[in-house]
Amino acid sequence: MKIVIGLGNPGAEYAGTRHNVGFDVVDEFAVRLGWVAKSDDFNRTAKHRFDALTLDGQMQKADGGSERMLLVKPITFMNLSGKSVQAAMAFHKTESADLLVILDDVYLPCGKLRLRAEGSSGGHNGLKDIERVLGGNKYPRLRLGVGIGNGTVPANIPQKDFVLGRFGKDEQTQIRLGITRASDAVALWADKGLTAAMQKFNGEESVGNN
Repeated sequence: MKIVIGLGNPGAEYAGTRHNVGFDVVDEFAVRLGWVAKSDDFNRTAKHRFDALTLDGQMQKADGGSERMLLVKPITFMNLSGKSVQAAMAFHKTESADLLVILDDVYLPCGKLRLRAEGSSGGHNGLKDIERVLGGNKYPRLRLGVGIGNGTVPANIPQKDFVLGRFGKDEQTQIRLGITRASDAVALWADKGLTAAMQKFNGEESVGNN
């Protein structure tokens, strides 16, 4: 089983914020798989397991086979994201190579993707907690840029406030395209593996950034 974890904070007050793009990608991917009709349906359809909202089923692969998938949106709040990751992996006896964590990154331009097989938390509290419970950082992650310009936080806004804020009108096209491309990257990772997904999506710029 492949496990896809989208990081974010639960509750309507956090919906649409920069910190919740991991949730947004999982919603989009569920639509892509045909498991829900639209992204808003995920939370209404999901099961409550592993301190998270989850959907599971089969993804059809390009070679005609299928891959069992579990989509997870932790409801523990960002700082305790590791609890859901640990529980889901333990229940399904999943190796870290079959886990993909999706998160926001203020140091990437809005809509830009970066896939890695492992790496530091970069100060992201969700990744910090996942590293804590897994005892290391050797698990795949997909970062979706939410920064301004070439990837930064406005000088006059604390980072905590910035990531809990929403996208401006001029960023809407960029982030929507980034979410769609991130969903494409998840599909390719599940079908062809991390290397194929990294080769295709790392370094690509979204149309809104060109």
